[in-house]
Amino acid sequence: MDEKEENYQKLREEMVSRQIIARGVKDKRVIEAMLKVPRHKFVPASEAPYAYADEPRPIGEGQTISQPYIVAFMTEQLRVKPGDRVLEIGTGSGYQAAILAQIVDSVFTIEIIPELAKRARKVLKELGYDNVVVKQGDGYHGWPEKATFDAIIVTAAPPKIPPPLLDQLAIGGRMVLPVGEYVQELVVVTKTESGLDMENVLPVRFVPMTGEIRK
Repeated sequence: MDEKEENYQKLREEMVSRQIIARGVKDKRVIEAMLKVPRHKFVPASEAPYAYADEPRPIGEGQTISQPYIVAFMTEQLRVKPGDRVLEIGTGSGYQAAILAQIVDSVFTIEIIPELAKRARKVLKELGYDNVVVKQGDGYHGWPEKATFDAIIVTAAPPKIPPPLLDQLAIGGRMVLPVGEYVQELVVVTKTESGLDMENVLPVRFVPMTGEIRK
Protein backbone atom coordinates (compact mmCIF):
# COMPACT_ATOMS: atom_id res chain seq x y z
CA MET A 1 0.00 0.00 0.00
CA ASP A 2 1.45 3.39 -0.99
CA GLU A 3 1.59 6.42 1.29
CA LYS A 4 -1.50 8.03 -0.25
CA GLU A 5 -3.61 4.89 0.29
CA GLU A 6 -2.28 4.54 3.84
CA ASN A 7 -3.44 8.09 4.53
CA TYR A 8 -6.89 7.31 3.14
CA GLN A 9 -7.03 4.21 5.34
CA LYS A 10 -6.31 6.35 8.41
CA LEU A 11 -9.04 8.79 7.37
CA ARG A 12 -11.41 5.82 6.93
CA GLU A 13 -10.58 4.50 10.42
CA GLU A 14 -11.16 7.95 11.92
CA MET A 15 -14.46 8.25 10.03
CA VAL A 16 -15.70 4.93 11.43
CA SER A 17 -14.55 5.72 14.96
CA ARG A 18 -15.80 9.31 15.23
CA GLN A 19 -18.79 9.43 12.90
CA ILE A 20 -20.25 5.93 13.05
CA ILE A 21 -19.34 3.99 16.21
CA ALA A 22 -19.50 7.16 18.34
CA ARG A 23 -23.06 7.77 17.10
CA GLY A 24 -24.29 4.35 18.09
CA VAL A 25 -23.95 2.07 15.06
CA LYS A 26 -23.20 -1.36 16.54
CA ASP A 27 -23.62 -3.93 13.73
CA LYS A 28 -20.16 -5.48 13.30
CA ARG A 29 -20.77 -6.35 9.65
CA VAL A 30 -21.67 -2.74 8.86
CA ILE A 31 -18.63 -1.40 10.74
CA GLU A 32 -16.29 -3.83 8.94
CA ALA A 33 -17.77 -2.87 5.56
CA MET A 34 -17.34 0.84 6.28
CA LEU A 35 -13.71 0.17 7.24
CA LYS A 36 -13.01 -1.76 4.03
CA VAL A 37 -14.72 0.16 1.21
CA PRO A 38 -12.49 2.93 -0.24
CA ARG A 39 -15.00 5.79 -0.20
CA HIS A 40 -12.53 8.12 -1.97
CA LYS A 41 -12.75 5.94 -5.10
CA PHE A 42 -16.48 6.69 -5.44
CA VAL A 43 -16.20 10.48 -5.77
CA PRO A 44 -14.67 12.68 -8.49
CA ALA A 45 -10.88 13.09 -8.10
CA SER A 46 -11.32 16.68 -6.93
CA GLU A 47 -13.54 15.45 -4.09
CA ALA A 48 -11.28 12.59 -2.94
CA PRO A 49 -9.53 14.61 -0.17
CA TYR A 50 -12.96 15.35 1.36
CA ALA A 51 -14.47 11.89 0.88
CA TYR A 52 -14.30 10.96 4.57
CA ALA A 53 -15.77 14.23 5.87
CA ASP A 54 -18.89 14.14 8.04
CA GLU A 55 -21.18 15.38 5.26
CA PRO A 56 -22.59 14.50 1.83
CA ARG A 57 -20.31 15.46 -1.08
CA PRO A 58 -21.13 16.23 -4.73
CA ILE A 59 -20.60 13.48 -7.33
CA GLY A 60 -21.83 15.38 -10.41
CA GLU A 61 -25.18 15.53 -12.24
CA GLY A 62 -26.60 17.44 -9.26
CA GLN A 63 -26.30 14.35 -7.03
CA THR A 64 -24.37 13.57 -3.84
CA ILE A 65 -22.72 10.70 -2.02
CA SER A 66 -24.54 10.42 1.33
CA GLN A 67 -22.93 11.36 4.64
CA PRO A 68 -21.02 8.30 5.96
CA TYR A 69 -23.17 8.05 9.09
CA ILE A 70 -26.38 7.94 7.04
CA VAL A 71 -24.98 5.13 4.86
CA ALA A 72 -24.02 3.15 7.97
CA PHE A 73 -27.30 3.88 9.77
CA MET A 74 -29.48 2.88 6.80
CA THR A 75 -27.44 -0.29 6.27
CA GLU A 76 -27.79 -1.22 9.93
CA GLN A 77 -31.55 -0.61 9.78
CA LEU A 78 -31.83 -3.05 6.86
CA ARG A 79 -30.50 -5.87 9.10
CA VAL A 80 -28.92 -7.64 6.12
CA LYS A 81 -26.84 -10.78 6.45
CA PRO A 82 -24.77 -13.14 4.29
CA GLY A 83 -26.93 -14.88 1.71
CA ASP A 84 -29.39 -11.97 1.31
CA ARG A 85 -30.39 -10.43 -2.02
CA VAL A 86 -30.81 -6.66 -1.91
CA LEU A 87 -32.37 -4.12 -4.26
CA GLU A 88 -31.07 -0.54 -4.19
CA ILE A 89 -32.92 2.32 -5.85
CA GLY A 90 -30.58 5.22 -6.64
CA THR A 91 -27.09 3.86 -7.29
CA GLY A 92 -25.51 7.32 -7.34
CA SER A 93 -21.77 6.86 -6.87
CA GLY A 94 -22.08 3.12 -6.18
CA TYR A 95 -20.75 3.49 -2.62
CA GLN A 96 -23.85 2.24 -0.81
CA ALA A 97 -23.98 -0.77 -3.15
CA ALA A 98 -20.33 -1.54 -2.35
CA ILE A 99 -21.03 -1.40 1.41
CA LEU A 100 -23.93 -3.83 0.97
CA ALA A 101 -21.85 -6.06 -1.30
CA GLN A 102 -19.38 -6.61 1.56
CA ILE A 103 -22.18 -8.18 3.60
CA VAL A 104 -24.77 -9.82 1.33
CA ASP A 105 -24.86 -12.35 -1.50
CA SER A 106 -25.98 -10.01 -4.29
CA VAL A 107 -26.94 -6.39 -4.85
CA PHE A 108 -29.17 -5.23 -7.71
CA THR A 109 -29.01 -1.46 -8.08
CA ILE A 110 -30.89 0.93 -10.37
CA GLU A 111 -29.82 4.46 -11.35
CA ILE A 112 -32.00 6.79 -13.44
CA ILE A 113 -29.14 9.09 -14.59
CA PRO A 114 -27.21 7.35 -17.41
CA GLU A 115 -23.85 9.02 -16.69
CA LEU A 116 -23.94 8.03 -13.01
CA ALA A 117 -24.99 4.45 -13.82
CA LYS A 118 -22.10 4.14 -16.27
CA ARG A 119 -19.56 5.57 -13.82
CA ALA A 120 -20.76 3.45 -10.88
CA ARG A 121 -20.65 0.29 -13.00
CA LYS A 122 -17.05 1.08 -13.99
CA VAL A 123 -15.85 1.83 -10.43
CA LEU A 124 -17.56 -1.23 -8.94
CA LYS A 125 -16.04 -3.45 -11.62
CA GLU A 126 -12.55 -1.98 -11.14
CA LEU A 127 -12.78 -2.60 -7.38
CA GLY A 128 -13.89 -6.19 -7.90
CA TYR A 129 -17.49 -6.02 -6.69
CA ASP A 130 -18.68 -8.86 -8.90
CA ASN A 131 -21.83 -9.39 -6.83
CA VAL A 132 -23.29 -5.99 -7.79
CA VAL A 133 -25.42 -5.57 -10.93
CA VAL A 134 -26.08 -1.99 -12.08
CA LYS A 135 -29.08 -1.19 -14.26
CA GLN A 136 -29.87 2.18 -15.80
CA GLY A 137 -33.56 2.99 -15.50
CA ASP A 138 -36.41 4.27 -13.35
CA GLY A 139 -36.34 2.65 -9.93
CA TYR A 140 -40.05 3.26 -9.34
CA HIS A 141 -40.86 -0.11 -10.91
CA GLY A 142 -38.14 -1.96 -9.03
CA TRP A 143 -36.63 -4.98 -10.78
CA PRO A 144 -39.48 -7.53 -11.19
CA GLU A 145 -37.31 -10.07 -13.04
CA LYS A 146 -35.00 -10.37 -10.03
CA ALA A 147 -37.68 -10.20 -7.28
CA THR A 148 -38.22 -11.00 -4.51
CA PHE A 149 -35.66 -9.22 -2.31
CA ASP A 150 -34.71 -9.76 1.32
CA ALA A 151 -34.11 -6.02 1.66
CA ILE A 152 -34.70 -2.87 -0.36
CA ILE A 153 -32.95 0.46 0.16
CA VAL A 154 -33.92 3.71 -1.54
CA THR A 155 -31.42 6.58 -1.58
CA ALA A 156 -33.62 9.34 -3.07
CA ALA A 157 -36.83 10.60 -1.52
CA PRO A 158 -40.20 9.77 -3.11
CA PRO A 159 -43.27 11.68 -1.87
CA LYS A 160 -44.82 8.28 -1.09
CA ILE A 161 -43.61 4.68 -1.12
CA PRO A 162 -43.74 3.19 -4.66
CA PRO A 163 -46.19 0.21 -4.56
CA PRO A 164 -44.05 -1.98 -6.90
CA LEU A 165 -41.24 -1.92 -4.32
CA LEU A 166 -43.56 -3.16 -1.57
CA ASP A 167 -44.68 -5.97 -3.90
CA GLN A 168 -41.08 -7.05 -4.50
CA LEU A 169 -40.11 -7.20 -0.83
CA ALA A 170 -40.03 -10.73 0.61
CA ILE A 171 -42.11 -11.66 3.64
CA GLY A 172 -39.91 -10.88 6.63
CA GLY A 173 -37.92 -8.41 4.55
CA ARG A 174 -37.16 -4.79 5.38
CA MET A 175 -37.14 -1.63 3.29
CA VAL A 176 -35.42 1.58 4.36
CA LEU A 177 -36.15 4.81 2.52
CA PRO A 178 -36.56 8.57 2.95
CA VAL A 179 -40.16 9.68 2.34
CA GLY A 180 -41.49 13.21 1.89
CA GLU A 181 -41.08 16.45 -0.01
CA TYR A 182 -39.83 19.42 2.05
CA VAL A 183 -39.95 17.46 5.29
CA GLN A 184 -38.53 13.95 4.97
CA GLU A 185 -38.47 11.03 7.39
CA LEU A 186 -36.39 7.90 7.12
CA VAL A 187 -38.94 5.10 7.18
CA VAL A 188 -38.31 1.43 7.98
CA VAL A 189 -40.90 -0.92 6.48
CA THR A 190 -41.11 -4.54 7.63
CA LYS A 191 -43.25 -6.89 5.54
CA THR A 192 -45.05 -9.53 7.59
CA GLU A 193 -47.57 -12.26 6.81
CA SER A 194 -50.32 -9.93 8.01
CA GLY A 195 -49.19 -6.72 6.29
CA LEU A 196 -46.71 -3.89 6.66
CA ASP A 197 -45.17 -2.41 9.80
CA MET A 198 -43.84 1.11 9.30
CA GLU A 199 -41.65 3.15 11.62
CA ASN A 200 -40.24 6.66 11.22
CA VAL A 201 -36.71 6.55 12.60
CA LEU A 202 -34.90 9.78 11.64
CA PRO A 203 -35.52 13.17 10.00
CA VAL A 204 -33.35 13.33 6.85
CA ARG A 205 -32.65 15.37 3.71
CA PHE A 206 -32.19 13.46 0.45
CA VAL A 207 -32.36 14.50 -3.19
CA PRO A 208 -35.88 13.90 -4.56
CA MET A 209 -36.69 10.70 -6.42
CA THR A 210 -37.42 11.48 -10.07
CA GLY A 211 -39.17 9.67 -12.92
CA GLU A 212 -42.51 7.85 -12.78
CA ILE A 213 -43.13 8.81 -9.11
CA ARG A 214 -43.54 12.45 -10.18
CA LYS A 215 -46.36 11.74 -12.67
